[in-house]
Amino acid sequence: MNNNLRKVLVGLIIIAVIFGWYVSIFGMGSFNSIKDLMKFGLDINGGVYVVLEADSEDIADMSDEELKQVMDQTRAVLDNRVNAMGISEATVSLEGDHRLRVEMPGVEDAQEAIEQIGRTAQLSFALADGTIVLTGEDVKDAGVDTDTTNGGYKITLEFTMDGSNKFEEATRMASTGQVHADHQLEEMGIASNSIMIMLDDEIITAPVVEETINSTTCEITSAGGGYAKEEASTTAALIRGGALPISLHEITSSVQTATIGENALDKSIVAGAIGLGLVFLLMIIMYNVLGIFADLALALYVLLVLWSMVGLGSVLTLPGIAGIILSIGMAVDANVIIFARIKEEVSYGKSIRVAVDQGFRHALTTVLDAQITTLIACVILYEIGSTSVKGFALTLMIGIVVSIFTAVVITQLFVGLLASSPRFAKNTFFGIKPDGTPKKLLKKEFKFIENRKIFYMISVAVIVVGLVFSVARGFNYGIDFTGGTMMQIHMGKTVETEEVKDVLKDYELEDLSIVLAGDNNDEIIIKTTTALNNDARHELIHTLGEKYGISDDSVLASEEFGPTVGNELKTNAVKSVLFAAVGMLIYIIFRFKSWKYGAASIVGVAHDVLFVLAFYAIFNVTINNPFIAGILTVVGYSINDTIVIFDRVRENKRIYKKENNLTVLNRSINQTLDRSVMTSLTTLICMVPLFFMVSTSIREFVIPLMVGVLVGTYSSIFVCSPLYYEMAKSEDESKYLTAQKKKK
Repeated sequence: MNNNLRKVLVGLIIIAVIFGWYVSIFGMGSFNSIKDLMKFGLDINGGVYVVLEADSEDIADMSDEELKQVMDQTRAVLDNRVNAMGISEATVSLEGDHRLRVEMPGVEDAQEAIEQIGRTAQLSFALADGTIVLTGEDVKDAGVDTDTTNGGYKITLEFTMDGSNKFEEATRMASTGQVHADHQLEEMGIASNSIMIMLDDEIITAPVVEETINSTTCEITSAGGGYAKEEASTTAALIRGGALPISLHEITSSVQTATIGENALDKSIVAGAIGLGLVFLLMIIMYNVLGIFADLALALYVLLVLWSMVGLGSVLTLPGIAGIILSIGMAVDANVIIFARIKEEVSYGKSIRVAVDQGFRHALTTVLDAQITTLIACVILYEIGSTSVKGFALTLMIGIVVSIFTAVVITQLFVGLLASSPRFAKNTFFGIKPDGTPKKLLKKEFKFIENRKIFYMISVAVIVVGLVFSVARGFNYGIDFTGGTMMQIHMGKTVETEEVKDVLKDYELEDLSIVLAGDNNDEIIIKTTTALNNDARHELIHTLGEKYGISDDSVLASEEFGPTVGNELKTNAVKSVLFAAVGMLIYIIFRFKSWKYGAASIVGVAHDVLFVLAFYAIFNVTINNPFIAGILTVVGYSINDTIVIFDRVRENKRIYKKENNLTVLNRSINQTLDRSVMTSLTTLICMVPLFFMVSTSIREFVIPLMVGVLVGTYSSIFVCSPLYYEMAKSEDESKYLTAQKKKK
């Protein structure tokens, strides 16, 4: 690329970064700041969500297609109800094949909201002037049949005897011109000879009446080729008295106040800024001018991630914020790999320009392989995880894709300009000391493979101790795994937890725990493995209100998980790890053309999962929904680190063909050791402020991630590489035998 063009592009990028951050923070004119444009989840904005499950008896005999159809119809009914409530951005979505998730942002009265969506809907038939002529009680049934006249499908109605008389009179009035359409309805396209069928005052269809209908049955047809099957089925389901096509029961619900979410958001922003600032500083210390360019690329990276989420309409949740912070560490990793290779090439005596070209060329494969394997874990996490975990996975996926772009394109543009500058194309600006050696965190060369048995013993010891604790004491499962209820209540003063337990003794709550919370210990958190639905929670608050003078408004957050949800979470955790391991194994074997690299990597993954489980067992840390995201991220991060080392092993084996695997492996690990340490440091630096400054919900995500980063780095160096050596011993034996034959 022409150097002048490169200067112009670099200048434009710097201006874009400065301008972009200004607009993102403060807005400009009619263009809002990113905080105003971003969609936030219920854990930030506050609101209510409830997960409703179809009764097993209702769906037992249904085929997959029938189940899908009836769930779509049920979703349509619920969607109609929440829209009628006037809740902004309320959503009703399928979750799995027999559940529906209803999210209602900004709703404060959970009791009323859940009752509203669960009640029997009001069905009515009205003339075009708004006069009600029938109600749902007059309708016996509604169904779907093929329309032989117009093609497609038609809707069939059956009335009670009283209903048929009312319908006859209504159709006579409509068809003989006795009705004058209401002005507003006329503007909506409702003809004067229409009969509107309404659900909760919402018009679901308004067929035109051509003649008086004197029958207990009638048909609704569409002259334009008939109804589509899905439209006819959904409309028929809505007409059937407005009743849900199947019975639903509440299995999970949550109430969050906006106060908690806003505080957590503000603290997350501050924590993220601190973490990002520390990463910027570390990069400059380690890489000098290269570090400054990396920081510019990183600043652009954060902008692109945030605006990508706005553009895609993604919902940012508190776990999603943790995903963004983690992805910053992953983005730094790509730059670290590139810079480490450039420093190596310079230390070999190459000119700056050649070193930059060679460094990028060698690093590109490593960056892509490392990030793609992590991306595989994210995709599986998104497909299998719950809604909160999906938010985490989505932000991490966006971050990985953007990090590849900023590292490969933007960083290369910056560094290329630096390399072509007579003033800055010097070793000192590329992290090279005056004696020609690269600046390193760790100067000593370590013999990793020779000491592998020590590391094996350490790993086995930790895993065995964890296994003993898990058997003797069991894991500390959270309520989302065991089923149960959590409530956070503002009491207005510090109360005695034992006194609260005594007040609630008549409820016979299992495994009840009550702890103080809040800055002034004026809040309590109630946890029990007894699953209390919304009505039961409302009653419990009423009981506490009689003693402490609190009301429903005092509830800052509450959640309820049915026991079936917990079992599914456990199953999904195992499935996630297995699917991710298989996906990454296939990719590694394909890229490295050897099963040994893949097998060693997957054993490392198993090691890391067991190691993290041991940590949870030994320290009795609560295992809950975020744990699944943590485990999957551990898997992805561990593979990422292992791929970087194995990529160097593969390269060195081509260069040093006569050397044995022990020498090649030691050299490769030592060459990438600084990168492993730097990546771990930057990732941990990003997460530590989150751990100390933000809410419990984010901390629950951060704990497994921090442990996973450390364990993933450890296993890549001390477990996976030695395991590959064990598997590849036959190669050295073959080399030895070949050499002996040549001597003879």
